[in-house]
Amino acid sequence: QVQLVESGGGLVQAGGSLRLSCAASGFTFSTYAMAWFRQPPGKERDFVARIRWDGSSTYYATSVEGRLTISRDNAKKTMYLEMNSLQPEDTAVYYCAAAARGGTWLSAQYTYWGQGTQVTVSS
Repeated sequence: QVQLVESGGGLVQAGGSLRLSCAASGFTFSTYAMAWFRQPPGKERDFVARIRWDGSSTYYATSVEGRLTISRDNAKKTMYLEMNSLQPEDTAVYYCAAAARGGTWLSAQYTYWGQGTQVTVSS
């Protein structure tokens, strides 16, 4: 069965850091572009970052560029999101997603989704 399992979320003070992980199984992880999305409380799900299947290129939402870094380890079938200088507006449920080809900021481009992990940033 296909699974994407996020972990690493939690409560952090403003200015702090967290690293999220997304462990994949049940599909050919190394051929899929991967992405992170987030859904703040009471708002729609938004694009955060994506990474090419081989990790050779990345793309970020303007709001997070310079603070968040996406990476992947295909041998471990795991994707990561390193988050630094966190602010209260980063509070959201963070989801990982997989796209067989391409992969943009549009959630409809992604085939598989994880269950999400909560990140809460206090002021």
